[in-house]
Amino acid sequence: MLYYFAYGSNMNPERVRERGLEVVSERGARLAHFHLTFNKMSRDHSGHGHANIEFRRGAHTEGVLYELSTPREILKMDPYERAPWNYGRDVVEVHTMDGAQWAWTYFANPAVHVADLAPSADYLAHLLAGAAHLSDGYLEQLRRWLPD
Repeated sequence: MLYYFAYGSNMNPERVRERGLEVVSERGARLAHFHLTFNKMSRDHSGHGHANIEFRRGAHTEGVLYELSTPREILKMDPYERAPWNYGRDVVEVHTMDGAQWAWTYFANPAVHVADLAPSADYLAHLLAGAAHLSDGYLEQLRRWLPD
């Protein structure tokens, strides 16, 4: 598997490079029937949530699809996602302008879910850093999470 679909803080291409992933290319992608939520308890930002996706028919989540230099590159991301404890990694089918593509992504484990959380402004800035790959409508949805 040569692709990684990021929908949370790893939509920030600079963050991904800082984490050591060798990326060949990046582009926007969309995951059908999943919606973005911030119900993953943050260890670093008390009282705030980190991104997660959950099944919801008719919804979609946008993100950044990274083409990795080798299939083993995804293993570099596991420690940052604290896999398999905080997040599990699985394969999903995302859609790009060029068609469907299979990619790795992360799902928060139910043991770290907490209701009624919101992202910190610093954390949300990482998501907004992927703006070049997101639709205007999706960017507006993300900006609604910004504190007043």
